Order: sequence, then structure tokens, then C-alpha cells
Amino acid sequence: MKNIFLLLLVFNTMLSYGQDSLKSKLSLEGSADIYYRKNLNTNSTDLAPATSFANLNGFSLGMFNLISSYDTKNTGFVADLVFGPRGEDAVFLSSGNSSIVNQLYAYWDVSKNLTFTMGNFNTFLGYEVIAPTGNFNYSTSYMFSYGPFSHSGIKADFNLSKSFTGMLAILNATDATEYNPTNFNTIGGQLGYKDTYLNALYGKQDSSASTFQVDLTGGYDLSEKLYVGINTTYNETEGSGFYGVALYPQYAIRELTTGLRAEYFNEFSSSLNTDVIGLTATIDYSIENLNLKLEYRIDKSDDKIFDKKDNLSSVVLAAVYSFN
Repeated sequence: MKNIFLLLLVFNTMLSYGQDSLKSKLSLEGSADIYYRKNLNTNSTDLAPATSFANLNGFSLGMFNLISSYDTKNTGFVADLVFGPRGEDAVFLSSGNSSIVNQLYAYWDVSKNLTFTMGNFNTFLGYEVIAPTGNFNYSTSYMFSYGPFSHSGIKADFNLSKSFTGMLAILNATDATEYNPTNFNTIGGQLGYKDTYLNALYGKQDSSASTFQVDLTGGYDLSEKLYVGINTTYNETEGSGFYGVALYPQYAIRELTTGLRAEYFNEFSSSLNTDVIGLTATIDYSIENLNLKLEYRIDKSDDKIFDKKDNLSSVVLAAVYSFN
């Protein structure tokens, strides 16, 4: 706790200096979230879907997220710190003081069409993100939770035209943010067209086998009130892996937004082939910087993976506060 207060003091001092002397080039933003979760069809307090976040029983802590950034004309940095269970899950391979670092990178805008970034940054694969402010549903999908979460390395982002973007990256093993545990690098790439992105990852992780993952994400405003997101992914390492697809329709009426995540997920290997269908209905009500989320979720499998049952239903009430 002492370290957290010290960090807040340092950031506050830096921000004040940036505002007074550097024309507010230094910015500070973040979020805080808490939630209540309860299983509806079992008395078990430990049972939850195999997803990374919102899986604790009763009133639980999410995380405190503190993001500091500074930019000049062509260069800048981002320091993204996390505290709490959600943050710990996000940086599970880090240790010591690094266990609070979600992202830490510097960038250089070489031109309007080329940017280099070096450091630790959240993954470019998938539809959902670590910070709850970036997701409509509070709990996360199977595809997101099976990863990856973050990468360390160097990447180049390209503006290829008014509609097309591209990215190439040389990375450590997936989620190895402090150092590379292998003698090999992972290669990442992305091709974007307007609001649709095709992502790919290939390289050796924590074994002699190489992992290949391809991923498609998109988000589309069909009208002023109706939005639909999509995510599909395939991941394989020597015959083992997972794949899935999810749709995210949302409908907004002023401060109230309703939405659904409908996901199909399959985990496979030579001895395993498990299908799961997850349906998550969420109502989001915004009050100034506070978002209240009420969520009903049901997960159904073709195997009895939920405490000798083939399904699990649960409810979540979350409060997410953002600031900048």
C-alpha cells in the first residue's frame, strides 16, 4: 500500500509540473472497478466459468488502473499500472515490481504513415481488452481469457491508405513481458480495413513447438443506437489449442445500453474436445463517470465441467468508474 501512495504522489507531482511548465503534455487517466458475483444454480463459492476476470464470489475487487502518458511532436511514452485481482490476472507471468506493470512502452512517429513502438503493450488480437472501461460486458469471453494478454517487443504501424492499415511486430514469447524465456522470437502482424482487423501470431512460446494464431475482429455502427461487434479466433500448438466465435450486439437509449455476448468456444487436443456456449446479457447505466453494469450469464458445455453439471448460470453487478 505504501508503494501505491508513493506512485500516486509521484504521478501527481509529474502531472502538476506537466500542466504548469510543459503545457499539459503529461496526462493521467484510469479507472477503478468493483463487483458482486453469485452462482444461481449451485452453492459452490469457487465455481466460475474458465475466464480470467469477474470469477470471484460475493463482493470482490476488480482493479485500480492508472495510466500516465507524455508526448511531444513525434515521440512519447505510456506507463499503465494495475492494482488488484483483475490486474494480477492480466500480468500473471510478471514478478516483483513488474507485477503492477500492465503496459510500458515508448513510441516514435517517424511520419504520418509510420510509427515505431518498443516495450510492453497489450495484445492486438481479440475483441475484448484488460481494462473494464474498454469492454461493454464486465465478465470476459473464453477467447479473450485463453489469451494472449500482452506482448513485449517492437512493432511498426503503417497507414497504407485512407482505409487500410498494417502492423508488423517482433515479440517475446506470449505474455513474457519482462524477458524472453526462449531463444526464439514470435512474429505478429495485422491488416486493417476501416473497422475490421485480421491478426496473426506465430512463434515458439514456452516449449519446442510453435504456436500459430489467427484472429478477426470488427465493430460496426448499424445506426445511431445499434452496434454490432464480432470476434473469431483459431489457436494451435502441435495439435492442441482452441477456436471460437462471438457476436456483440448492443442497443443504446440515452444513458441506458443493453447488449449481448453470444459465444461458441472449443478447446481441443488429442484427448480433449470440449464445446462451450456462453450467453451474457448486460444492462449498462451511465451516471457521469460511473457505469453500473447488471449482467446475467449462462455457460453450457457438452461435458459436465461445472461441478458435475453441464451448465452454470450466474449474475454480476459491477461498478466501473473512469477518470481523466
